[in-house]
Amino acid sequence: MVNKVILDPSFRRMEEIFHPDDLVRLHACCDVVWGRDEPMPEAMFEEHRADAFAVVTTRWRYGDLSEFPNLRAIMEVGGRHPGPAAVDYDTCRANGIRILSCAPAFGPMVAEMALGLAIDAAREISAGHEAFRAGEEKYLWPGNVGTFTLYGETVGFIGFGGLAQCLKPLVEPFGCRLVAYDPWRTEAYLKDRGVEPMPLCELLSQARAIFVLAIPSVENKAQIDRAMLELIRPDAVFVLMSRAHVVDFDALTELLHAGRFRAAIDVFPEEPMPADHPIRSAPNVVLSAHRAGSIVGDSNLIGRMVVDDLEAMARGLPPWHMQPAEPEIVARLP
Repeated sequence: MVNKVILDPSFRRMEEIFHPDDLVRLHACCDVVWGRDEPMPEAMFEEHRADAFAVVTTRWRYGDLSEFPNLRAIMEVGGRHPGPAAVDYDTCRANGIRILSCAPAFGPMVAEMALGLAIDAAREISAGHEAFRAGEEKYLWPGNVGTFTLYGETVGFIGFGGLAQCLKPLVEPFGCRLVAYDPWRTEAYLKDRGVEPMPLCELLSQARAIFVLAIPSVENKAQIDRAMLELIRPDAVFVLMSRAHVVDFDALTELLHAGRFRAAIDVFPEEPMPADHPIRSAPNVVLSAHRAGSIVGDSNLIGRMVVDDLEAMARGLPPWHMQPAEPEIVARLP
Protein backbone atom coordinates (compact mmCIF):
# COMPACT_ATOMS: atom_id res chain seq x y z
CA MET A 1 0.00 0.00 0.00
CA VAL A 2 1.28 3.49 -0.88
CA ASN A 3 1.45 5.78 2.16
CA LYS A 4 -0.71 8.90 2.17
CA VAL A 5 1.15 12.15 2.88
CA ILE A 6 -0.55 15.48 3.59
CA LEU A 7 1.67 18.09 1.96
CA ASP A 8 0.73 21.52 3.33
CA PRO A 9 3.89 23.69 3.30
CA SER A 10 2.35 27.18 3.45
CA PHE A 11 3.92 29.75 4.21
CA ARG A 12 6.65 28.26 2.04
CA ARG A 13 6.10 27.76 -1.67
CA MET A 14 6.36 24.38 -3.31
CA GLU A 15 9.06 25.60 -5.73
CA GLU A 16 11.03 26.96 -2.79
CA ILE A 17 11.16 23.54 -1.16
CA PHE A 18 11.08 20.95 -3.93
CA HIS A 19 13.23 20.46 -6.99
CA PRO A 20 11.11 18.94 -9.81
CA ASP A 21 13.12 15.70 -9.62
CA ASP A 22 12.33 15.35 -5.92
CA LEU A 23 8.64 15.93 -6.58
CA VAL A 24 8.74 13.01 -9.03
CA ARG A 25 10.33 10.86 -6.33
CA LEU A 26 7.76 12.03 -3.79
CA HIS A 27 4.80 11.07 -5.95
CA ALA A 28 6.43 7.74 -6.75
CA CYS A 29 6.70 6.74 -3.09
CA CYS A 30 3.58 8.40 -1.63
CA ASP A 31 -0.02 9.31 -2.29
CA VAL A 32 0.26 13.10 -2.00
CA VAL A 33 -2.72 15.09 -0.72
CA TRP A 34 -2.82 18.84 -1.56
CA GLY A 35 0.76 19.93 -2.35
CA ARG A 36 -0.01 23.57 -3.15
CA ASP A 37 1.29 26.95 -2.02
CA GLU A 38 -2.00 27.95 -0.37
CA PRO A 39 -3.01 26.55 3.04
CA MET A 40 -4.89 23.28 2.80
CA PRO A 41 -8.64 23.71 3.41
CA GLU A 42 -9.79 22.34 6.74
CA ALA A 43 -12.44 20.17 5.11
CA MET A 44 -9.76 18.43 3.05
CA PHE A 45 -7.50 17.44 5.92
CA GLU A 46 -10.57 16.27 7.87
CA GLU A 47 -11.28 13.98 4.93
CA HIS A 48 -7.77 12.55 4.77
CA ARG A 49 -6.26 12.71 8.26
CA ALA A 50 -7.44 9.25 9.36
CA ASP A 51 -5.28 7.72 6.59
CA ALA A 52 -2.32 10.09 6.77
CA PHE A 53 1.08 8.45 7.26
CA ALA A 54 2.90 11.80 7.42
CA VAL A 55 2.10 15.50 7.50
CA VAL A 56 4.55 17.92 5.91
CA THR A 57 3.89 21.42 7.23
CA THR A 58 5.39 24.64 8.57
CA ARG A 59 3.18 24.55 11.69
CA TRP A 60 0.81 22.09 13.32
CA ARG A 61 -2.74 23.38 12.88
CA TYR A 62 -4.64 20.14 12.53
CA GLY A 63 -6.04 19.55 15.99
CA ASP A 64 -6.07 16.46 18.17
CA LEU A 65 -3.46 13.86 17.26
CA SER A 66 -5.85 11.09 18.27
CA GLU A 67 -7.71 11.80 15.03
CA PHE A 68 -4.63 10.68 13.06
CA PRO A 69 -4.53 6.95 13.90
CA ASN A 70 -2.04 6.05 11.14
CA LEU A 71 0.26 9.04 11.55
CA ARG A 72 3.94 8.18 11.84
CA ALA A 73 5.68 11.50 11.15
CA ILE A 74 5.20 15.24 11.43
CA MET A 75 7.75 16.72 9.04
CA GLU A 76 8.31 20.40 9.81
CA VAL A 77 9.55 22.54 6.90
CA GLY A 78 9.48 25.95 8.59
CA GLY A 79 12.87 25.77 10.26
CA ARG A 80 12.45 24.46 13.80
CA HIS A 81 10.47 21.99 15.88
CA PRO A 82 7.06 23.12 17.13
CA GLY A 83 6.90 23.93 20.83
CA PRO A 84 5.02 21.77 23.33
CA ALA A 85 2.10 24.20 23.28
CA ALA A 86 1.55 23.39 19.59
CA VAL A 87 2.08 19.63 19.59
CA ASP A 88 1.41 17.01 22.28
CA TYR A 89 4.82 15.34 22.41
CA ASP A 90 3.72 12.77 24.98
CA THR A 91 1.02 11.52 22.60
CA CYS A 92 3.56 11.44 19.77
CA ARG A 93 5.99 9.34 21.79
CA ALA A 94 3.24 7.01 22.99
CA ASN A 95 2.00 6.44 19.44
CA GLY A 96 5.32 6.23 17.62
CA ILE A 97 4.91 9.54 15.80
CA ARG A 98 8.25 11.08 14.86
CA ILE A 99 8.57 14.87 14.86
CA LEU A 100 11.22 15.90 12.35
CA SER A 101 12.61 19.31 11.44
CA CYS A 102 14.26 20.54 8.27
CA ALA A 103 16.58 22.78 10.34
CA PRO A 104 19.80 21.08 9.08
CA ALA A 105 19.00 22.30 5.56
CA PHE A 106 19.59 25.91 6.60
CA GLY A 107 23.03 25.43 8.13
CA PRO A 108 25.24 25.99 5.07
CA MET A 109 23.20 28.94 3.78
CA VAL A 110 23.06 30.74 7.12
CA ALA A 111 26.72 30.06 7.86
CA GLU A 112 27.85 31.60 4.56
CA MET A 113 25.67 34.67 5.13
CA ALA A 114 26.90 35.03 8.71
CA LEU A 115 30.51 35.09 7.56
CA GLY A 116 29.67 37.55 4.79
CA LEU A 117 27.88 39.91 7.17
CA ALA A 118 30.73 39.74 9.68
CA ILE A 119 33.30 40.61 7.01
CA ASP A 120 31.05 43.37 5.67
CA ALA A 121 30.74 44.95 9.12
CA ALA A 122 34.42 44.47 10.03
CA ARG A 123 35.71 45.88 6.72
CA GLU A 124 32.89 48.47 6.41
CA ILE A 125 32.11 47.27 2.88
CA SER A 126 28.50 48.51 2.78
CA ALA A 127 29.40 51.70 4.61
CA GLY A 128 32.21 52.35 2.14
CA HIS A 129 29.85 51.74 -0.76
CA GLU A 130 27.34 54.27 0.59
CA ALA A 131 30.12 56.82 1.20
CA PHE A 132 31.30 56.39 -2.39
CA ARG A 133 27.77 56.89 -3.76
CA ALA A 134 27.52 60.08 -1.69
CA GLY A 135 30.88 61.34 -2.98
CA GLU A 136 32.39 61.04 0.49
CA GLU A 137 34.73 58.11 -0.07
CA LYS A 138 38.16 57.92 1.50
CA TYR A 139 40.96 56.11 -0.34
CA LEU A 140 43.57 53.67 0.94
CA TRP A 141 44.66 54.06 4.58
CA PRO A 142 42.20 56.86 5.53
CA GLY A 143 39.36 54.70 4.26
CA ASN A 144 40.28 51.86 6.58
CA VAL A 145 40.62 53.63 9.92
CA GLY A 146 38.73 51.42 12.37
CA THR A 147 38.29 48.43 10.06
CA PHE A 148 39.81 45.01 10.79
CA THR A 149 40.24 41.53 9.33
CA LEU A 150 39.23 38.32 11.05
CA TYR A 151 42.74 36.86 10.80
CA GLY A 152 44.01 35.80 14.20
CA GLU A 153 41.07 37.33 16.09
CA THR A 154 38.95 35.70 18.79
CA VAL A 155 35.63 34.57 17.33
CA GLY A 156 32.75 33.64 19.63
CA PHE A 157 29.78 31.37 18.97
CA ILE A 158 26.72 31.85 21.18
CA GLY A 159 25.07 28.50 20.64
CA PHE A 160 26.98 25.61 19.12
CA GLY A 161 24.30 23.65 17.30
CA GLY A 162 23.95 23.01 13.60
CA LEU A 163 24.41 26.61 12.46
CA ALA A 164 27.63 27.11 14.42
CA GLN A 165 29.00 23.77 13.28
CA CYS A 166 28.45 24.81 9.66
CA LEU A 167 30.08 28.20 10.29
CA LYS A 168 33.13 26.87 12.14
CA PRO A 169 34.92 25.40 9.05
CA LEU A 170 34.34 28.67 7.18
CA VAL A 171 36.05 30.66 9.94
CA GLU A 172 38.92 28.23 10.60
CA PRO A 173 41.06 29.37 7.62
CA PHE A 174 41.41 32.78 9.29
CA GLY A 175 43.43 31.19 12.09
CA CYS A 176 41.05 32.48 14.75
CA ARG A 177 40.81 31.51 18.36
CA LEU A 178 37.36 29.89 18.49
CA VAL A 179 35.32 30.13 21.70
CA ALA A 180 31.76 29.04 22.41
CA TYR A 181 29.01 29.41 24.95
CA ASP A 182 26.27 26.78 24.89
CA PRO A 183 24.63 25.63 28.15
CA TRP A 184 23.11 22.64 26.32
CA ARG A 185 26.53 21.20 25.42
CA THR A 186 29.10 19.77 27.78
CA GLU A 187 32.64 21.15 27.90
CA ALA A 188 33.93 17.83 26.58
CA TYR A 189 31.59 18.05 23.59
CA LEU A 190 32.77 21.56 22.72
CA LYS A 191 36.45 20.73 23.16
CA ASP A 192 36.10 17.61 21.00
CA ARG A 193 34.81 19.85 18.20
CA GLY A 194 37.71 22.24 18.40
CA VAL A 195 36.22 25.17 20.29
CA GLU A 196 37.07 26.54 23.71
CA PRO A 197 34.15 26.60 26.20
CA MET A 198 33.67 30.05 27.70
CA PRO A 199 31.07 31.73 29.96
CA LEU A 200 28.78 34.13 28.13
CA CYS A 201 30.03 37.28 29.86
CA GLU A 202 33.65 36.43 29.05
CA LEU A 203 32.85 35.63 25.44
CA LEU A 204 31.05 38.93 24.96
CA SER A 205 33.90 40.89 26.49
CA GLN A 206 36.73 39.09 24.66
CA ALA A 207 35.56 38.17 21.16
CA ARG A 208 36.18 40.51 18.22
CA ALA A 209 33.43 38.82 16.19
CA ILE A 210 30.39 37.44 18.04
CA PHE A 211 27.90 35.19 16.26
CA VAL A 212 24.49 34.68 17.91
CA LEU A 213 23.36 31.24 16.70
CA ALA A 214 21.32 29.90 19.63
CA ILE A 215 17.79 28.60 19.13
CA PRO A 216 15.02 30.30 21.14
CA SER A 217 14.07 28.69 24.45
CA VAL A 218 12.05 29.56 27.53
CA GLU A 219 15.40 30.09 29.27
CA ASN A 220 17.12 32.49 26.88
CA LYS A 221 14.44 35.11 26.20
CA ALA A 222 16.41 38.40 26.07
CA GLN A 223 19.29 36.62 27.82
CA ILE A 224 21.71 38.98 26.11
CA ASP A 225 20.35 42.02 27.92
CA ARG A 226 21.67 45.55 28.19
CA ALA A 227 24.24 44.64 30.84
CA MET A 228 25.55 41.81 28.65
CA LEU A 229 25.61 43.97 25.53
CA GLU A 230 27.59 46.64 27.35
CA LEU A 231 30.39 44.08 27.82
CA ILE A 232 31.05 43.99 24.06
CA ARG A 233 34.30 45.58 22.94
CA PRO A 234 33.85 48.89 21.09
CA ASP A 235 35.90 47.48 18.20
CA ALA A 236 33.86 44.27 17.94
CA VAL A 237 31.16 43.08 15.54
CA PHE A 238 27.96 41.52 16.90
CA VAL A 239 26.27 39.27 14.32
CA LEU A 240 22.65 38.29 15.09
CA MET A 241 21.65 35.28 12.97
CA SER A 242 19.39 32.81 14.81
CA ARG A 243 16.47 34.63 16.45
CA ALA A 244 16.01 38.11 17.92
CA HIS A 245 14.33 36.32 20.87
CA VAL A 246 17.78 35.84 22.43
CA VAL A 247 18.59 39.58 22.58
CA ASP A 248 17.07 42.63 24.25
CA PHE A 249 16.51 44.26 20.88
CA ASP A 250 15.56 47.68 22.24
CA ALA A 251 18.80 47.83 24.21
CA LEU A 252 20.76 46.62 21.18
CA THR A 253 19.22 49.36 19.05
CA GLU A 254 20.01 52.07 21.61
CA LEU A 255 23.61 50.93 22.01
CA LEU A 256 24.13 50.89 18.25
CA HIS A 257 22.80 54.44 18.02
CA ALA A 258 25.27 55.35 20.76
CA GLY A 259 28.10 53.91 18.66
CA ARG A 260 29.10 51.33 21.28
CA PHE A 261 30.05 48.63 18.73
CA ARG A 262 29.19 47.40 15.24
CA ALA A 263 26.57 44.85 14.29
CA ALA A 264 25.09 42.83 11.47
CA ILE A 265 21.49 41.67 11.85
CA ASP A 266 19.45 39.19 9.81
CA VAL A 267 16.56 38.51 12.24
CA PHE A 268 14.19 40.89 13.99
CA PRO A 269 11.57 40.76 16.78
CA GLU A 270 8.89 41.75 14.27
CA GLU A 271 8.99 40.95 10.58
CA PRO A 272 8.54 43.07 8.62
CA MET A 273 9.91 45.72 10.95
CA PRO A 274 7.92 48.96 11.27
CA ALA A 275 9.04 51.60 8.80
CA ASP A 276 9.86 54.01 11.61
CA HIS A 277 11.80 51.58 13.81
CA PRO A 278 15.08 53.22 14.94
CA ILE A 279 17.15 50.18 13.96
CA ARG A 280 16.75 51.33 10.36
CA SER A 281 18.78 54.47 11.03
CA ALA A 282 21.35 53.02 13.42
CA PRO A 283 24.98 53.69 12.39
CA ASN A 284 27.62 50.98 12.05
CA VAL A 285 25.12 48.21 11.35
CA VAL A 286 24.50 46.00 8.30
CA LEU A 287 20.82 45.02 8.01
CA SER A 288 19.43 42.01 6.15
CA ALA A 289 15.72 41.15 5.89
CA HIS A 290 15.88 37.55 7.22
CA ARG A 291 17.45 36.44 3.95
CA ALA A 292 20.18 34.11 5.19
CA GLY A 293 18.29 30.84 4.80
CA SER A 294 16.21 31.46 1.68
CA ILE A 295 18.26 30.89 -1.46
CA VAL A 296 16.80 29.78 -4.79
CA GLY A 297 18.01 26.25 -5.43
CA ASP A 298 19.77 25.73 -2.09
CA SER A 299 16.46 25.67 -0.21
CA ASN A 300 15.47 22.67 -2.32
CA LEU A 301 17.57 20.69 0.15
CA ILE A 302 14.49 20.84 2.40
CA GLY A 303 12.43 18.86 -0.08
CA ARG A 304 15.25 16.43 -0.76
CA MET A 305 15.50 15.66 2.95
CA VAL A 306 11.73 15.20 3.21
CA VAL A 307 11.61 12.77 0.29
CA ASP A 308 14.71 10.87 1.40
CA ASP A 309 13.22 10.30 4.84
CA LEU A 310 9.77 9.39 3.51
CA GLU A 311 11.38 6.81 1.22
CA ALA A 312 13.27 5.38 4.19
CA MET A 313 10.21 5.23 6.45
CA ALA A 314 8.14 3.66 3.66
CA ARG A 315 10.67 0.80 3.73
CA GLY A 316 10.42 0.45 7.50
CA LEU A 317 13.72 2.27 8.11
CA PRO A 318 14.37 5.30 10.34
CA PRO A 319 14.74 8.78 8.85
CA TRP A 320 18.36 9.88 8.50
CA HIS A 321 18.30 13.45 7.22
CA MET A 322 15.78 15.54 9.12
CA GLN A 323 16.40 16.46 12.76
CA PRO A 324 14.38 14.42 15.28
CA ALA A 325 12.83 16.15 18.26
CA GLU A 326 14.60 15.35 21.53
CA PRO A 327 12.40 15.44 24.67
CA GLU A 328 14.95 17.34 26.73
CA ILE A 329 15.17 20.05 24.08
CA VAL A 330 11.54 20.45 23.02
CA ALA A 331 10.48 20.83 26.66
CA ARG A 332 12.47 24.09 26.64
CA LEU A 333 11.01 25.51 23.44
CA PRO A 334 8.77 28.58 23.75
